[in-house]
Amino acid sequence: MIVRALPLPLAAAVAAFALAAPVHAQDAHAGHDMGAMDHAGHQMQDMDQSDPHARHAIPAPASDGEDADTPGDAPPPPVPTDHPADRFFDPARMTAARADLASEGRFFGNALIVDRLEYRAVRGRDGYGWQGEAWIGADLDKLVIASEGEGAFGEAAERIELRALWRHAIAPYFNVEAGVRHDFQPGPQRTYATFGIDGLAPYWFDVEAQVLVSEKGDVHARVEGSYDLRLTNRLILQPAVELDAAFQDVPELRTGAGFDRLEAGARLRYQITRQLAPYIGVHWERRLGETARLGTLAGERASTVSLAIGVRSWF
Repeated sequence: MIVRALPLPLAAAVAAFALAAPVHAQDAHAGHDMGAMDHAGHQMQDMDQSDPHARHAIPAPASDGEDADTPGDAPPPPVPTDHPADRFFDPARMTAARADLASEGRFFGNALIVDRLEYRAVRGRDGYGWQGEAWIGADLDKLVIASEGEGAFGEAAERIELRALWRHAIAPYFNVEAGVRHDFQPGPQRTYATFGIDGLAPYWFDVEAQVLVSEKGDVHARVEGSYDLRLTNRLILQPAVELDAAFQDVPELRTGAGFDRLEAGARLRYQITRQLAPYIGVHWERRLGETARLGTLAGERASTVSLAIGVRSWF
């Protein structure tokens, strides 16, 4: 037997053809089965002629008490290990060809997503806000760098957060994530270990939940949710809400135990292209509980409503 080496693309084609060969064998057997069915049809016709009521007879139930059409739960057949092409061509070359064929469709990419970049008009205290992330990776695993923050013009930023996360898919629509978050503002600065989950809940709600533990031992949590309501193919209304909580008092951050901060808003964006969508909306933020009291003592507003004008984009 002469063993020949094939170029890798041609070898992949031969491997695909060889894998499909059993299907033709099944077609040949199907022809015999059809002949048997025709023979059974003649028997049924003879029965119908001998007994005019037989065609209306109710078939007997299956022996196990279930409908014969009910899908079973038998285990799948084993993955075939015999490859007919290996009999005629170099087996090592064919193994490489099958591996190359199986690699087709694997995804690896990157993106920069600016979810919010906005000007916030507030009477006497105009400001700004942003939220976005960049990621690189494949379907199952991604490295994510995310940031968000806000502030007023002419003053130090009120909040600046930076996160570095590893995100791993655990289901078609959900990921777990773990990493670190550093808060540059408000001071003093804090670094947190971050654990969470994000994804698309039923009915297409975009949700994210995180638990954070700082180097000082204080524990916080955050839950976010949003929904894209398509009014037209290009006009999209996005309501969103975010709720923060602390598990203990953190006086140096002017944060009290319990729910400490609530954000809500609605933004109406016009999608010029899939990559660029300006928007207008309203943003509401309120401190809660002990955190609101501590902020009031420091001269900060407990609640703020602003008109938001911005842009959403991704690259």
